[in-house]
Amino acid sequence: MTDPRPRRTVQRTLPARKRIALIAHDGKKEELLAWATRWQQTLADHELVGTGTTAGRISAQLGLTVEGMMSGPLGGDQQIGARITEQRLDLLVFFWDPFAPQPHDPDVKALLRLAALWNIPVACNAASADFLISSPWLSQPYEMTIPDAQAWVASRNSQG
Repeated sequence: MTDPRPRRTVQRTLPARKRIALIAHDGKKEELLAWATRWQQTLADHELVGTGTTAGRISAQLGLTVEGMMSGPLGGDQQIGARITEQRLDLLVFFWDPFAPQPHDPDVKALLRLAALWNIPVACNAASADFLISSPWLSQPYEMTIPDAQAWVASRNSQG
């Protein structure tokens, strides 16, 4: 049977100017907006992307440039996940609401799985986001390991 995990890893360097995704469930949008307000100057130095309403509100209220994806339930979480797999995203700040069931919970789980698989730093609340955004690694290149997906695909193709 084929091993479901890539065996080898490769190096990836996160750039000094990070690509940061900002996502919040409806019950957490105000909390994320307050957090982004506290870190507005720091966030301005990076490339921001967000889902639906969250991206629009941060952009409108804080004057930050935030590339907007679709709303989470309409596929925005999956668009962010695609950026992770393409190595076009460096940090994920996702304030999810543990009290509200979400109709797109499978998409949220898939997004968090991709972040774990590709070794992307994730913050799920204000405290973890504070630690992440205040890290000395935020504004400098950072070496990390990621799965060697190409070697894994090649090994699976050679066995089939």
